[in-house]
Amino acid sequence: MESVLDVVALVLVLIGAVLCLTATLGLVRWPDVPSRLHAATKPQVLGVLLIVIAVALSLRTWEAVAFGIPIVLIQFATAPLAAHMVGRAAYRNRTMDEAGLYVDELQHRTEEGGSIAAPSRPEN
Repeated sequence: MESVLDVVALVLVLIGAVLCLTATLGLVRWPDVPSRLHAATKPQVLGVLLIVIAVALSLRTWEAVAFGIPIVLIQFATAPLAAHMVGRAAYRNRTMDEAGLYVDELQHRTEEGGSIAAPSRPEN
């Protein structure tokens, strides 16, 4: 049984490492900000999740699981938030390909002269 768990852990580490590698290659190779943000968040978070699961399977202790849970939760919380903030900054600085956007939900805010940094408050 232990050898089966070791093989499963090895496969999970390998898949997680490949996902993290594809995230890195996507950051280097993809041309625009939204594509790079996709590459930076989706496969990287899944890769870290698989590696943490593999470590927990390999060590077979509750301490490893307890140590891995905050790592996974922090990744799930910070990666999408950071990608959102980088995307907003790229839009605000006009460093992204606006012609490639299908729907520009922030266009009306910039046309009105409003700031896109924070949502507007309704007037009372």
